[in-house]
Amino acid sequence: MRFTAAVLRAYDGPFTVEPVALASGPADGEVLVRIAGCGLCRTDLAVRRSAGRSPLPAVLGHEGAGVVEATGGGDTGLRAGDHVVLSFDSCGRCRGCLGAAPAYCDSFAALNLFGGRTGHAARFTDSTGAPLAPRWFGQSAFAEYALVPARNAVRVDPALPLALLGPLGCGFLTGAGAVLNSFRAGPGDTLLVLGAGSVGLAAVMAATAAGAVTVAVDRQPRRLALAERFGALPLAADVSGLPERVARLTDGGARYALDTTADVPLINDALRSLRPTGRLGLVARLHSGLRLETGTLDRGRGLAHLCEGDAVPGLLIPRLTALWQAGRFPFDELIRTYPLSAVNEAERDCESGRVVKPVLIPGS
Repeated sequence: MRFTAAVLRAYDGPFTVEPVALASGPADGEVLVRIAGCGLCRTDLAVRRSAGRSPLPAVLGHEGAGVVEATGGGDTGLRAGDHVVLSFDSCGRCRGCLGAAPAYCDSFAALNLFGGRTGHAARFTDSTGAPLAPRWFGQSAFAEYALVPARNAVRVDPALPLALLGPLGCGFLTGAGAVLNSFRAGPGDTLLVLGAGSVGLAAVMAATAAGAVTVAVDRQPRRLALAERFGALPLAADVSGLPERVARLTDGGARYALDTTADVPLINDALRSLRPTGRLGLVARLHSGLRLETGTLDRGRGLAHLCEGDAVPGLLIPRLTALWQAGRFPFDELIRTYPLSAVNEAERDCESGRVVKPVLIPGS
């Protein structure tokens, strides 16, 4: 079958919207999904800085949602017509996967970032027959169709706004999962969120839904206004004395902190903002060494990298959609839609901060 996709051919070049081809349909354990919408995530854009480790040419996109068109052999648990949100890839066999921690799959980096799912890889080509890289995050959803492992697909209520649901598979899942899974924050807990982008704002929404008090830090007044609208106490990042200001707002310091910025001075400030035994989670990839200043880990404070919100997507995504239906997780207010043909505009708007979460709509 032939369809349209956004292809990245060079690390420093634009996306090109062009015909691509699948030589065969879904194999055992796979489903073919007609994409209704796909979020554009900063992880997609990080391919440009991967030093060649993420193979090109490739169809990126890993926040897809759509309708199952066909299923492969075996029991996929899905059928044609099901509405699904697509999430990250995992092997399903290692200790992490068997222990309900698929984000810590032994093969996570290979499968999701570096083209490691090689089975049937040659069937995905451009219009000339030249091969495209194996599926990005098991999806390659910047396209009209995606062929995905059924393990990646989570069935959702068909009454939901399908085209907008894709970011629940990664960006929103990461922020909300950090609060609900990693920290297990609840009523009366205090949370510091550094960076009010899509991940940080999802964390704010989840914390508000859980009854926690949140302080949000960002450099952009518009982002801080959004965080305040979703229940957070806003703090400007470019004002000195952040730990002291957080302590005043949280009666002595935050119980938890989530950093989405990879900014080393802010990370040190976040550690100082924690009360004793507090915990800081990092979700952004650091591009330099993390030099911790003296005393930042004193008094039982902890630091860990959190991947995909410690989520089992099949459990967390339905929880988030139920919160949305109850008016308690308004993620749709962060989204701006673009036709797939405007992928380069969406990338520019994402990089400049003009939009929190771009979602690409094939065929529009």
